Amino acid sequence: MAEPFDPRVLLEQAAWLERAGRIDEAERAYLQVLSRWPHSPNTWYNLALLQKRAGRYEAALASYQKALDHQICGPEEVHLNRAVIYSDCLRREADAERELQVALALNPRYVPALLNLANLKEDLGLREQALALYQRILEIEPAFHEARARAANLRVPSGPDEPFIQDLRAALARPGTSHADKASLGFALGKALDACGAYGEAFDAYTIANHHSRLSARPGTGRYDRSQHEAFISRLIAAFSEPIATISAPPGKPPIFICGMFRSGSTLTEQVLAAHPAVTAGGEIEFLPKLARTELAPYPEKAGRLSAEEAAELARRYLDRLAQLFPGADRVTDKRPDNFLHIGLIKRLFPQARIIHTTRHALDNCLSIFFLHLDHSMAYALDLMDTGHYYVQYRRLMAHWKSLYGPDILDFDYDALVHEPRAQIARLLEFCGLEWDERCLEFHRAGNAVKTASVWQVREPLYSRSSGRWRNYAAQLAPLKDYLRQNCPELSLDP
Repeated sequence: MAEPFDPRVLLEQAAWLERAGRIDEAERAYLQVLSRWPHSPNTWYNLALLQKRAGRYEAALASYQKALDHQICGPEEVHLNRAVIYSDCLRREADAERELQVALALNPRYVPALLNLANLKEDLGLREQALALYQRILEIEPAFHEARARAANLRVPSGPDEPFIQDLRAALARPGTSHADKASLGFALGKALDACGAYGEAFDAYTIANHHSRLSARPGTGRYDRSQHEAFISRLIAAFSEPIATISAPPGKPPIFICGMFRSGSTLTEQVLAAHPAVTAGGEIEFLPKLARTELAPYPEKAGRLSAEEAAELARRYLDRLAQLFPGADRVTDKRPDNFLHIGLIKRLFPQARIIHTTRHALDNCLSIFFLHLDHSMAYALDLMDTGHYYVQYRRLMAHWKSLYGPDILDFDYDALVHEPRAQIARLLEFCGLEWDERCLEFHRAGNAVKTASVWQVREPLYSRSSGRWRNYAAQLAPLKDYLRQNCPELSLDP
């Protein structure tokens, strides 16, 4: 005869509540089971997954530890999951590495832990250690093409006949290679060919890589709807049609927001600022985009109707999150490029916020996006002309924001920065209300963890080789150049 509280029934109920998005109720159901049967490691594990999804990271870590205490099968996976929370959610890289090392002590051939450890070494700028880990993965799984591609991205070729380039070509030609793997390999091949000056072959490799990336996308993703995006930009402009009325600022210093197109120099700008002793690099903080997807849906209309009290509460929660991530920090940067979509919301929450809008030559910017293996949610990146369309709409929206909040938005140009760094950095610091500090010119020595595609560029002194890179691809970019000239006549697109 079943007990009055059958755990199987409660667990099924918890799973149903989770699928329905009723996270708090699902958590209570798991806790009810564990109050009576606390020795169930799998229940602790499922609770931890749910708590991470809800953003309760410390609770998730504690639940994973309970799963370990009760001898869960496959403990290396639990240590991996704890490492992901430490690294991606709490920015505690040393704790993440400790968990990964424990996982590998339990199972030295556990490829997911090796991959995450290699990625962590990349974030920290430890190239040779990362490369050695990728090589170790390939010794265990020779057909693990993601590791092959990442290893190739860490190498600097001397010419197109480099052995690792031939290895990429062979892997691409191998029967049975998936579209996802062909995308990763193709982007790595394009990068290597670009580095050794084989520009025509590089462009072809990137084009094919983007094609395979689209074919690997989940149903409903990987396609950019131009009309839908134009309509969204129009809705943003309508929802935030007037500047926010002057209200008292929330307690605490607002973040320094850095936004703009992807690949426009935002990571470099953040690292320059983070070299200042008063500034902490926050990286790409998910708070605002998550609000837009969840509590503020339908977005942007609901956000545009926020009361002063509602905005103040959201601002408080945001600052509490920063305090949790960066205890004791004075000024924190929020460097999420696509926050340019949310400038209206930012000014609702933080009327005094200063916003750094990173820019660069339009053709360099669009080309760099097309050459980057981005998530399928950024489907505009998969086609060069779609990227151009997205760029035009971004310019339309930024013109609107600047008409409302011009004095609080600084256009910070990557090309100007690399050619006259001292003058541009002085301008940047003045805008942020910071005193000059010589260390900002030595940002590449800071040793911060960097979790973007620019991880290696920002570990070098400023260089200008990426400024004007589009000229190597002038023929391929001619249709895009004509399109941008027609739709953004104010842009300077000529050499």
